[in-house]
Amino acid sequence: MNKAKTSSEKSVSTSSRTISLLSQLEKINLDSVLGEADNARYVTSKILHLVQSQEKTRKEMTSKGSTAIDVILSTLENTKDPQTILNILHILIEVVSVGGGRRASVLVTKGGTQILLQLLLTASKDCPPNEELMVLLHTLLAKIGPKDKKIGMKARINGALNIPLNLVKQNLQNHRLLLPCLQVLRVYSNNSVNAVSLGKNGVVELMFKIIGPFSKKNTSLMKVALDTLAALLKSKTNARRAVDRGYVQVLLTIYVDWHRHDSRHRYMLIRKGVLQCIKSVTNIKLGRKAFIDANGMKILYNTSQECLAVRTLDPLVNTSSLIMRKCFPKNRLPLPTIKSAFHFQLPVIPASGPVAQLYNLPPDVDDVVDESDDNDDAETESEVETENDDDKDQHFKNDDIETDINKLKPSQELGRPMEELKMYEQFFPELSENFQECDLVSKEPKPLVPHANLSGPIVVPTAEEEHSAEANWSTKGVALKERNTLLTEECNRRPAFLELPRRDTIIDNSLHQQNDQRNLLSSCQCLSQEIVRDLDRISLQNTAKNDQCYGIGSVIKKETKTSLTTLACGTPCKHVSPCRSSLFEGSSVQLGKLCCTGVDSEEEEDSRSNSSGEKVMLEVSDVSPVHDCDLYIEMVKTTKSIPEYSEVAYPDYFGHIPPPFKEPILERPYGVQRTKISQDIERLIYQNDIIDRVVYDLDNLSCPVPEEADVLKFNSKFESGNLRKVIQIRKNEYDLILNSDINSNHYHQWFYFEVSGMKTGVGYRFNIINCEKSNSQFNYGMQPLMYSVQEALKSRPFWTRVGMDICYYKNHFSRSSIAAGGQKGKSYYTITFTVTFQHKDDVCYFAYHYPYTYSTLKMHLQKLESMHNPQQIYFRQDVLCETLAGNSCPLVTITAMPESNYYEHICQFRNRPYIFLSARVHPGETNASWVMKGTLEYLMSNNPGAQCLRESYIFKIIPMLNPDGVINGKDQGAKTVKIPYISNY
Repeated sequence: MNKAKTSSEKSVSTSSRTISLLSQLEKINLDSVLGEADNARYVTSKILHLVQSQEKTRKEMTSKGSTAIDVILSTLENTKDPQTILNILHILIEVVSVGGGRRASVLVTKGGTQILLQLLLTASKDCPPNEELMVLLHTLLAKIGPKDKKIGMKARINGALNIPLNLVKQNLQNHRLLLPCLQVLRVYSNNSVNAVSLGKNGVVELMFKIIGPFSKKNTSLMKVALDTLAALLKSKTNARRAVDRGYVQVLLTIYVDWHRHDSRHRYMLIRKGVLQCIKSVTNIKLGRKAFIDANGMKILYNTSQECLAVRTLDPLVNTSSLIMRKCFPKNRLPLPTIKSAFHFQLPVIPASGPVAQLYNLPPDVDDVVDESDDNDDAETESEVETENDDDKDQHFKNDDIETDINKLKPSQELGRPMEELKMYEQFFPELSENFQECDLVSKEPKPLVPHANLSGPIVVPTAEEEHSAEANWSTKGVALKERNTLLTEECNRRPAFLELPRRDTIIDNSLHQQNDQRNLLSSCQCLSQEIVRDLDRISLQNTAKNDQCYGIGSVIKKETKTSLTTLACGTPCKHVSPCRSSLFEGSSVQLGKLCCTGVDSEEEEDSRSNSSGEKVMLEVSDVSPVHDCDLYIEMVKTTKSIPEYSEVAYPDYFGHIPPPFKEPILERPYGVQRTKISQDIERLIYQNDIIDRVVYDLDNLSCPVPEEADVLKFNSKFESGNLRKVIQIRKNEYDLILNSDINSNHYHQWFYFEVSGMKTGVGYRFNIINCEKSNSQFNYGMQPLMYSVQEALKSRPFWTRVGMDICYYKNHFSRSSIAAGGQKGKSYYTITFTVTFQHKDDVCYFAYHYPYTYSTLKMHLQKLESMHNPQQIYFRQDVLCETLAGNSCPLVTITAMPESNYYEHICQFRNRPYIFLSARVHPGETNASWVMKGTLEYLMSNNPGAQCLRESYIFKIIPMLNPDGVINGKDQGAKTVKIPYISNY
């Protein structure tokens, strides 16, 4: 108790003593009497003693409401006594040395900067200047400078800008004075105008006299000098001066010297300071060129590789990587033009529209490499100050906030006359239906129920629930047969597409057919291997006719009496002629390369031993019953593409089901992006290791298909496919270029392509090099999708997330300002991923997201129409319009049939409110189609919630608003139609 009381009394005593001393000092300032200098000297020394010994005193002096700083600054401004000035400077340094930047901010707000600069200007006129005073003044200015955004302008206006520079020139060996002067120069140099002014007075050359090779002496001085130089070199004028004097080579030499001698990594900050100087000087073209000429790429690459093993050196590696990426010579994409490989002649091209402007450009204008600096507005230094940015806030207005409430109310008037809106009556034929000829469920009139009340919340079935539903397995030749077992009585059908096979059914079937399936797979793989050697493509019409189509959910039976010789794996298939006959009117639709050319040795032996006198059978797991292989081909025949595709991708033909396992977000290994960037930099350093061979090219139809066994084959000539060009960089690395939207020179995101000819146990790296967005979900765990045909033939028709070492980063391919919307200095971005394939010579498909083609939509709608119960569900499919390419844009109407054809029920039917749904405005957003697919299936189901929705609303659905973009594999694409707002009437 006594101790606490004593401590409290001591604290009060100290506080009262400080207040008393400050009162005396204030009185001394007011009394200009001779002899008061001694008193001021005495009082300030006492205050200094308290400040040095008591943290509480320092805190109280800068507390809110305290006048201590005002009194001290007033004394500093008025006194002429040198010792008093030194005492006050010591007091201020002690006050701002601790407590973060808040105390320094207090000193700035009290006008301390202006007083200190004026005192510095006065003291600099002494000859010679007082060294102690200069050290204290510069130390204090260096501490409060970062908190005063206008200190550079104040120093220039007061004429104090060159004082620290002159002191440095005169005291290169006086490290005690040199250090605070350099710190002040570092603060001044943050102002671009000051940096230019100091550069003209030789500050850049002066800094290179201070920095030098490795030395354990004066490392703190070296660090401050490097920081000051890095700030100075941000000025383009100073950077050019450094380049002209050959300082880029000097900086590289200094960095290598410190890198070699700093084996224990104690001076990482100095090494980073040198890199910051190199980074600043390479912001200009001359600096980047000088860096390349000085072999800087190889120097920084080698030193950064040596630093990778030490995690604490990551800042050095990251800065080196940033410099190398910036200095990597900009190249144009290896394309004849960045315009799309496909062109569609529009019936009307507005003269001032973007399409006309794009195609009226002279050749290669859109492909000029733009080497401008990012955000480079001018080469000359602007003398306009930016210190007054804070004044702009007072002119800011909240123009985006609507204050007139009446404007927020919906308009009660139609946007167009009723006469114009009548043209849309053709899209609402259900309002004129009388249902007199329909065989409705009920003929007795019932009480009119205008609004049906739902008994509970509507629960949309999930994929997990669909997997648990019951379903029957069935087999057929090519297409799926109608599943009568899934239907109940004729008047109340249950849609089969809501059910997927149960897992116990799969296991049971596999147990019954274990031996047959083993023989079947090996024999089929052997057959496929021989066919692929002789055939490049196989026509779907011929395979369908001869029952040789590999359809999901089907059993393929083939008599081997006439083709036993072709089943021998070691004998070429000479007895099978190419199947390229026309499917319809001279056009052929072909399936991609047969997939089972690569089989394991055990499977090959089984195929040889079991290929005589047996029926070749292939059984693969079922897909959703809404998928029909034969029907899909019929839909493909009527689909019109601009490239006139004649091939069908396996996943679209076979169909697919969700994988039976969870796919978590991929965790990216530490440093993978940095590693991939380093590998790209190696292309410039070790150019002899680069193959640079074109293996696929849509712009060159005569591009030969690689025949080597160790080179991958690519293809994208099918519906929704997008891959323009492939270049082999290294043995197992390929650069991929996507095709831009038709009649455009940009929009690259959606990809869908085929790869074949791979080996197992080999990591293949794929780089999609012309992406445009500044960031991607591929940096946060997203993976590309892959579909393996061999896996599909083994009852696993899944799109699965694959790839390791996935990242997304800016590359060295420059975007022209025309393609970048007028912005200069923009680059493309790279998606890179590495895949190790499970099967040799498989056929795999890669996609940005689960593909959903226009032909799939047409097949889906036709299956829905054929399966629904017309006595309960009103389902109508109309054509909203014809697209520019001649494809129909479907319009679907779904609602419940009226209870009877009596007047009351017809009125209730016609007065149901409308719900409009649309999807696939942007072709690359395939997830919208899958959501729409689930929505359609739910609305057509017997679920009580769906039935209530049908009885309450009329659904007008446009499931694919941009068919042409979807068909041609585009990412954005113009909308096919513009849907106006139509009210219920």
